[in-house]
Amino acid sequence: MKPLAVKPRRIDTHHHYYPPRYLAESSRHHDGTVSYAPEWSPALSLADMAKGGVETAILSISAPGVWFGDKAAARVQARECNDYGAQMVRDHPGRFGLFASLPLPDVEGALREIEYVFDMLKADGVVMMTNVDDKWLGDVAFTPVFDELNRRKAVVYTHPTVATCCRNLLPGVPGSMIEFGTDTTRTIASLLFSGTASRCPDIKFLFSHAGGTMPFITERFTRLAVRKDLAAKLPKGVMHELRRFFYDTAQAAHPMALNSLRELVAVSQILFGTDYPYRTAKETAKGLAGCGFSAKELGAIDRGNALRLFPKFKA
Repeated sequence: MKPLAVKPRRIDTHHHYYPPRYLAESSRHHDGTVSYAPEWSPALSLADMAKGGVETAILSISAPGVWFGDKAAARVQARECNDYGAQMVRDHPGRFGLFASLPLPDVEGALREIEYVFDMLKADGVVMMTNVDDKWLGDVAFTPVFDELNRRKAVVYTHPTVATCCRNLLPGVPGSMIEFGTDTTRTIASLLFSGTASRCPDIKFLFSHAGGTMPFITERFTRLAVRKDLAAKLPKGVMHELRRFFYDTAQAAHPMALNSLRELVAVSQILFGTDYPYRTAKETAKGLAGCGFSAKELGAIDRGNALRLFPKFKA
């Protein structure tokens, strides 16, 4: 008798959601640098998950995030998005987790929201854009936020956006095509060379899209780190920090990206991510199957590695 196929029970760590009021507000500020999902609903998320063998998806707001230049509005937007996501988690037990949004660059508002989302909503982590108002995540202004997240041993998932300098540079080419990968690399550099990463060893950083362009230019990071002033901020070295970070497979489930990432980090640091609704779980899983991973390695990427960060989904 042929044994029954084991369902993969994947955990998608890069899965977006669009509360109606957030979609309306973000669309109003749309400047062409990022694309918007034409259609989304909880039911559509669940349908894609079923087709791609995803048991749990960790919800997050995508670029441009909740900051549109107004502190009060950002606080309201973050709270509404977080409450909406938390309701999805309650409505579908075990199917969804939540990366909560913070109203950065409003540090006071972010600290209040951290308290709310972890203590009241039991969020699984937070999502931060790679830059907010042209401040990358290692900026000294964000020190209180990262110190609090380190105290809480939080998961910090980052999603790229486009810096003001690099919008609409190429006619017909949205900024997300090139700048997303570049801005992820900028914020990794910012976290490293500001000393934030080494100062906050209990934060579990998760970077989108296989780390952007960073794996391809790692040598530039290591050479820069020999500077005396920067070496002091990285007492364990650049490679130690890069190898403890986590990276997802969203828009990178192909050998060109993952072969480079695998030279940098162990498979234990790679998490399944789809970028739904821009990409599907089924095509991501198919892409990973063609990247030369063993069955054991695929199982770790699909689910096992994420369970180290989110053990509550073991049940």
